Amino acid sequence: MKVKTYAFIAAFIVQLMYGLNYTFAKDVMAGGFVKPFAFIVLRVGGATLLFWLFSFMGPKEKIDKKDYIHFFIAALFGIAINMLMFFKGLEHTTPIHASVISTTSPILVLILSAIFLNEKLTSMKILGVFIGFAGAIILTVYGKSLRSEDNVLLGNTLIFINATSFAIYLILVKKLTAKYHPLTFLKWLFLFSFFMVVPFGYSELMEIDFPSFSPYVFFAVAFVIIGATYIANLLNPLALVHLRASTVSIFIYIQPVIAGIFAIMMGSDNLTLVKVVASALIFLGIYLVTKRPKVST
Repeated sequence: MKVKTYAFIAAFIVQLMYGLNYTFAKDVMAGGFVKPFAFIVLRVGGATLLFWLFSFMGPKEKIDKKDYIHFFIAALFGIAINMLMFFKGLEHTTPIHASVISTTSPILVLILSAIFLNEKLTSMKILGVFIGFAGAIILTVYGKSLRSEDNVLLGNTLIFINATSFAIYLILVKKLTAKYHPLTFLKWLFLFSFFMVVPFGYSELMEIDFPSFSPYVFFAVAFVIIGATYIANLLNPLALVHLRASTVSIFIYIQPVIAGIFAIMMGSDNLTLVKVVASALIFLGIYLVTKRPKVST
């Protein structure tokens, strides 16, 4: 099997992990077993432990002192704000809503790149931004949840902040990922992040009643930590090394499809016309934003 084929498989598995993550995390929080910020402490803490335990698999690299501040900033936007807002938002919205709005990151990266990196905006990309945001607004304002206690507007807003934070992270992190091996980068990124999220989730962590967990809840928590965090973060660099970034970005379309199908199968969400139309608008917006202009000859 060719290396590129493995890279395609890796890219698909990453999106599969992320897609299933929405329902598993939502079920655990909706059942009252683990509150959002406590879940983040478990997720980041567990992944940090795994990255450091298996760091021997990567090269021994010394971190330049000036880069510690860069790791701090990357951890703040890429993990701490990103994950805290994601899980708090998922607590109040549905898996389909969360997965679709999370995919707006390419649109947000484009906007931030235009503002801070002076990247040129074409009329096609500007149209994509407006269409994508129109879909996000429709989904937020008119989308419904199966659970009456959900606050979709609040949840979707927090997921959007999560997507914005991740977009900022993607712009900031380029120099670090080019300088350090993925395993070196990830173990330090998560270590910084762990100390950031502990103050937010410590009190909720103390409230967890582990003996009350069913086998499904234990599996769901383990999947979020090992599958959707550790394995997904390990495989993503593999895909990026052997495939174009634009090719990997296309796989983001798969995530809401997997999340939607699995959530419906598990009874955690339902499909409505509003969700279909809004999702289609967001996907169209992402396509226009990420589409490369034709080079005239």
